[in-house]
Amino acid sequence: MSLTLDTYRLLGRSGLRVSPLALGTATFGPETGWGAGEDDARRLFDRYVELGGNFLDTAVGYGSSESLLGKFAHDRRESLVLATKYTTLRRPGDPNSTSSSRKNLFASVHTSLQRLDTDYLDLLYLHVWDFTTPVDEILRGLDDLVRQGKVLHVAISNAPAWQISRMQAIADLRGWSPLIALQLEYNLIERTGERDLIPMAREMGLGVVPYSPLAGGLLAGAYRRADVAGVTPGDGTRKGFNFAALGTVTERNLDIADILKEVAAELGCTPAQAGLAWLLRNPDVTAPIIGARTPAQLEDNLAALTVDLTAAQLARLEEVSAIDPGHPHALLAGDHIRNVMRGDLTMAAGR
Repeated sequence: MSLTLDTYRLLGRSGLRVSPLALGTATFGPETGWGAGEDDARRLFDRYVELGGNFLDTAVGYGSSESLLGKFAHDRRESLVLATKYTTLRRPGDPNSTSSSRKNLFASVHTSLQRLDTDYLDLLYLHVWDFTTPVDEILRGLDDLVRQGKVLHVAISNAPAWQISRMQAIADLRGWSPLIALQLEYNLIERTGERDLIPMAREMGLGVVPYSPLAGGLLAGAYRRADVAGVTPGDGTRKGFNFAALGTVTERNLDIADILKEVAAELGCTPAQAGLAWLLRNPDVTAPIIGARTPAQLEDNLAALTVDLTAAQLARLEEVSAIDPGHPHALLAGDHIRNVMRGDLTMAAGR
């Protein structure tokens, strides 16, 4: 398998064509203490687009990211797919500047359009499920924005599978704009989306756009065994953001990173490239979101497009990172259920 950024893929149940790797721009802007300044961010943007990349991801809550992206994209706006998100708190102390509500939705989109210096958004995600806003209010608000031409397509992130499937069914029945993409954390360490979210996306026509494809750098080798106890932050600890403190650095996860490192050595590539290649081989995945703070990090990530894992290497990675499918998936896949459902019957295999 060998891809390029201009090997475009359809995003979900739409005619929108996107690059197989999206460029995340949460790293655009120095206010976090670890992001790229304007000049460095511009170099990242220019290099990605120069190679044929067209899928750029931001959010209204990413500080100066939207403003910088709008500035960089101004002269080539039509050829780019700009995706942003709403729901996170925009103004501390204002209860209506957060959540999935219609008021916050319209205000957030207005803000994003101004910052991105554009008349329309190619893709708008509901960023975080709030457990309070009625589904009809969300869907009707998103559809109104599509009908107004301010948004072309709508999508969702960080929400329960049953709510997303319910929303898609309602949108279809009422003729409202359907969701075309699902953004979720998905990587060799975090595979629980395989239980319900990813199968749901496949059935409901949502393209899967994984974020944190390298588990915050853990899969790239950013942490050591000492970080399990939180004694010594690893070399990859970012200023103001320590994944070791979040419980991500565990013995199980480091075991996965070790196998990934072995596979990468066999392939002559970096662990980051091998981890991204694992995602790119998944037919359910449309475009992992890569994030970089330096041109060297970007080039390293983009080189994953040319990495080809063997069947044996894939099997090793699948085995070390396997998850418990949970109920009812484990039950339904077991011998007992097959026996009581089929007995001695011979049946053609279905999907």
